[in-house]
Amino acid sequence: MINGAHFLLYSTDADADRAFIRDVLGFKNVDIGQGWLIFGLPPSEMAVHPADGAFTQRHGDQTMLGVVLYLMCDDVTAEVTALEAKGVRCSAIEDAGWGIKTTIRLPSGGDVGLYQPKHATALDLG
Repeated sequence: MINGAHFLLYSTDADADRAFIRDVLGFKNVDIGQGWLIFGLPPSEMAVHPADGAFTQRHGDQTMLGVVLYLMCDDVTAEVTALEAKGVRCSAIEDAGWGIKTTIRLPSGGDVGLYQPKHATALDLG
């Protein structure tokens, strides 16, 4: 029985991004040694989108499908205001039709998405 999902977020400055996710976003975590943090995530869902080419990442000896991370919230404007008060840089908020979205800049310079869905979600399916 599959009982969870584990996402890999690749970073050019993993230590700084781990500290940001722990301290700024407030995600609970376990430290499995040497500062390697595994974060508990809020309820999640997954959608499968068509790709216009190979969207993959090598991991070990396997070619794995790529993933884009969007964190979800009930009020993206309020969340951006709270993040900016902590010195976090977010992109302009825009209505994408399927949701109201922005991106959050991590210390490594990479971005993760943040959006307020306008569509039905699978978060409460259990």
